Amino acid sequence: MPNEPHYHYRFIPVEPRHLNMIMEWLAEPHVAKWWGKSPDEEMALIMESMDSVSVEPFIIMLGDEAIGYLQTYDPHLEDDHPYQDQPTGTLGLDQFIGEPDLIGQGHGPRLLDEFVSLLFEEGVPRVIVDPDPANAHAVKAYKKAGFIAFDTRTTIYGPALMMARDNPELSSDETRIQ
Repeated sequence: MPNEPHYHYRFIPVEPRHLNMIMEWLAEPHVAKWWGKSPDEEMALIMESMDSVSVEPFIIMLGDEAIGYLQTYDPHLEDDHPYQDQPTGTLGLDQFIGEPDLIGQGHGPRLLDEFVSLLFEEGVPRVIVDPDPANAHAVKAYKKAGFIAFDTRTTIYGPALMMARDNPELSSDETRIQ
């Protein structure tokens, strides 16, 4: 993404003080359309993830402004998770930009690239995402951030386009998504 303005994103752990803001974001039409269940049910899951060993929830910061939510999960730490066919160490990622006026400005690909790069520095071999194939904006953002589609599946949330980005330092031609 050369010749684009530099943005400074930070990713801070979700704390109880963030919960009202997340609830407001979950109710935004552009989030509610794609983010699983009802805002109340999603909020309960996010609150549960704050103490989870398999899920890490974060607030996406742009400078000093909270702009969205991001969570990683380890499918190998969840019983019967449908993505356990991925290499050990793979992390799944779910995210949304909560602030409606920031949609369509290129923040998604940039913050995804920055966050995934941090995960790769920590030694994560692969990061996967599973947007609804009908969510063209998300699919486009993931492609711009270097994710490659490798499968379609049906999950408890509906259809999913499986996309992955491999750590170039750790993957070989045999393990890399084609």
